Amino acid sequence: MSHSTMASPAPLHRRGPRPLLLHLTLAMLRSSASIAGLPLSNGAWPGWNPRRNPDLARLAHASGDPDAFARTVFAATLAEDRALIAGIAAYRRHPWRRTLPDPPAIWSEGETRLLDYGGEGPPLLFIPSLINRGHILDLDEGASLVRFLAAAGFHPLLLDWGWPGERERRFTLTDYIAGRLDRALGAVAEKPILVGYCMGGLLALAAALREPRRLRALALLATPWDFHAVDPARAAALARLLPLMEPAFALGHALPIDWLQTLFALVDPYGVGRKYRAFATLDPESTRARRFVALEDWLNDGVPLAAPVAREALGGWYGDNTPARGNWLVAGLPVDPATLRLPTLVAAPTRDRLVPPASARPLATLVPEATLITPQAGHIGMIAGTNAETVLWRPMLSWLREV
Repeated sequence: MSHSTMASPAPLHRRGPRPLLLHLTLAMLRSSASIAGLPLSNGAWPGWNPRRNPDLARLAHASGDPDAFARTVFAATLAEDRALIAGIAAYRRHPWRRTLPDPPAIWSEGETRLLDYGGEGPPLLFIPSLINRGHILDLDEGASLVRFLAAAGFHPLLLDWGWPGERERRFTLTDYIAGRLDRALGAVAEKPILVGYCMGGLLALAAALREPRRLRALALLATPWDFHAVDPARAAALARLLPLMEPAFALGHALPIDWLQTLFALVDPYGVGRKYRAFATLDPESTRARRFVALEDWLNDGVPLAAPVAREALGGWYGDNTPARGNWLVAGLPVDPATLRLPTLVAAPTRDRLVPPASARPLATLVPEATLITPQAGHIGMIAGTNAETVLWRPMLSWLREV
């Protein structure tokens, strides 16, 4: 496959939520199950929960009209479907577009750049996930963690992994950590504080264990460690999907974006429907609506994952729980947080569905010099939600000023 076929695509014409057909199908199945389950009248189907729908519950048990409950459920189901379509349409026509310019790059290799946000204070080197664009940390005016920290007296740098080209699509985790990340670290003049977010936290942790003397401290934001802490059966089920992905790996040497989005949907199948129904009720001029659109644009503009990394992450992390079992190796050496001797911040958001607190919190126990904070937010809201400054940015700033 030629390099030109792997080039980063043009900016998205808004087409989310991705994959759209999957989310519409899930909504249809949910509605069909609700209506088909009416004769049972037992509350077991997705559309009816007596505690969330007390009016329906009263109809079910107190109405003298045996058909009233069915008519009410049917009408409520259709209303939810209309609200979902209205929310998707409102998102697609919203006028917001990200206009923040990228800062200059002080280092690059292949498709990867090290972006410099300026500032005279101690350097902070941010490591995002490999499967999303790094600008979640620099989302919009008033929604940029890196610009907030630059204004607070630090010198943030963001490792933008970029769109994986032909070379990157053959990378292993060791290639990323002991290779590209290690060389990016060498481009930073002073000892930085390494900050990893989500999957990027695992990369940052492994890099810190390799070269602790090159760092001042480490911060791990919503970083998974024990992949079997909450639902080992579901984690193992994700790993069992790997054989189905081999045709995609053979074609493009990577796991495509819509495959990745499908895996995320399996974690919370009806989550997209809920949030788009809620968005349909918002004033499109409001801050909440603008932030919703910004976050959804970021989510829908993902990055393919190199096939060797996908095999390691799904088969090793999710299938065998190699980090928590002490079996995850980078460049032949185990990644053992108990041996790290650096001040470390562990942020485990309490409402995180993607990285449950039970998966992230063990790092705070394993790392000897760890400080644990538990932001009252979700996985993405902690970083760029409307309350991010309160729940994460300022507590993190306080910790940074002390290390």
